[in-house]
Amino acid sequence: MASSNRISRRNFVALMSAALGSIMGVVMGIPIVGYLIDPALKTESGEAWIPIGLLEDFPIGTPKSFSFTRSHVNGWEKTVNSYGGFVVRKSETQLLVLSSRCTHLSCSVNWEEARNEYVCPCHNAQFSMEGEVLGGPPPYPLDRYEANVEDGTIMIRFPAVRFDEVEG
Repeated sequence: MASSNRISRRNFVALMSAALGSIMGVVMGIPIVGYLIDPALKTESGEAWIPIGLLEDFPIGTPKSFSFTRSHVNGWEKTVNSYGGFVVRKSETQLLVLSSRCTHLSCSVNWEEARNEYVCPCHNAQFSMEGEVLGGPPPYPLDRYEANVEDGTIMIRFPAVRFDEVEG
């Protein structure tokens, strides 16, 4: 009498094929799932120290403009934004670094030498050399960047994006 615990050759091959197929699926699936999930798990510090130029290139007492770009990766989407500002050297060691973005509607302000003020072309806002509001609709002064000098190069701290700055 034959034992009932025996498995047929056909069932053995089917079982082994299913087992090996499952193992191969898991081995191949783990990297694919990792690839799909990885960008969502990455965290970036939006804060960075940005070099904006040599200290000697910025004259004392006169605002001089600078610009830089920052890229931000959100999952698979990469965006590049341009930023700018003005450096006012008050003395050999004292710096004031202002954003060139108007605090009213984020237009770029320009330094008007003849008027001795920053002027926003959008709604005629005026700011002092220190960035204080002189006239127009801006609700608060121009934003300031924290700055320091390293090996003769001016570095500014670019802050992380604030939620109130994000347009929705």
